[in-house]
Amino acid sequence: MSPTSATPSAGRPLSPGAIALMLMLCLSWGFNQIAVKLVLPDVPPMLQALCRSAGALPVLLIIGWFRGVRFFERDGTLRPGLLNGLIFGIEFVLIYQGLRLTSASRAVVFLYIAPFFVALGSYILLGERLRPVQWAGLGLSFAGVALAIGVPQANVDAKVLLGDLLIVAGGALWAATTLIVKATRLIHAPAEKGMGYQVALSIPIFVLAAWIGGEKVTHMPSPLSLALMAYQSFWVVGLTFTLWFALVKAYSASKLSAFTFITPLFGVVASYFIMHDTVTLAFGAAALLVIAGLYLVNKPETTQAEAAPNA
Repeated sequence: MSPTSATPSAGRPLSPGAIALMLMLCLSWGFNQIAVKLVLPDVPPMLQALCRSAGALPVLLIIGWFRGVRFFERDGTLRPGLLNGLIFGIEFVLIYQGLRLTSASRAVVFLYIAPFFVALGSYILLGERLRPVQWAGLGLSFAGVALAIGVPQANVDAKVLLGDLLIVAGGALWAATTLIVKATRLIHAPAEKGMGYQVALSIPIFVLAAWIGGEKVTHMPSPLSLALMAYQSFWVVGLTFTLWFALVKAYSASKLSAFTFITPLFGVVASYFIMHDTVTLAFGAAALLVIAGLYLVNKPETTQAEAAPNA
């Protein structure tokens, strides 16, 4: 056994490569809402979500096949997996509809309050203890959302607020899928199988939602739109979550999670430069509160073992 493999993941310091990979993942996730917005003129939201899941599913199956994942093995994950898939589908119905109404910069901030709901849900439903710094983080995140929604802004009307609320609801459902994984046998399932439940079950939900909404593609999507849909399917859903899972296996999940607070920051900055979103003073302050709160919620607890210098 090599020295690297013998190092427990919880105490293993993040390598420069792992840090660089985490920054790339956060940048990818922050850009995702912008990609959806850019494709909307060519492909309606539910058909876009359908293409994303239909494209991501074979990627997950291929990766799982190479890694020896037994997708159809009876392991007690069927019922929670089906429930997670149902929630995942509804989650993205809300998110994609919300993106029709609100800006990408607002969407990325409101969506990534999901760790707020995860921490609160873990405390209420799973009995996990929260440290004072995490309670402070929850308070800051809540204050940021309240400020962004509650303070009148010239570029925010009832339509935008409805989109904001749909995104917040989507973030809450995203947190629900995480809590279901933590509370059931899904926590022991390979990432590809857990994601497979979600992606596969979302396909009929998106078909139904697109049919109810009367969505159709009226013209050939532009090369940019096709490239961005491929980005969402193959990269974001198919690969980044697998890369995340590999990092979690090798390093401390708490140390890695501390990086995710950067995702809304990347999203807001990219929205400003790419979508030319207006970032008001009130929204800027709200975004900073949310980001600071997420950092505190995800801030790893320093133990004596972790604080000790490397031998």
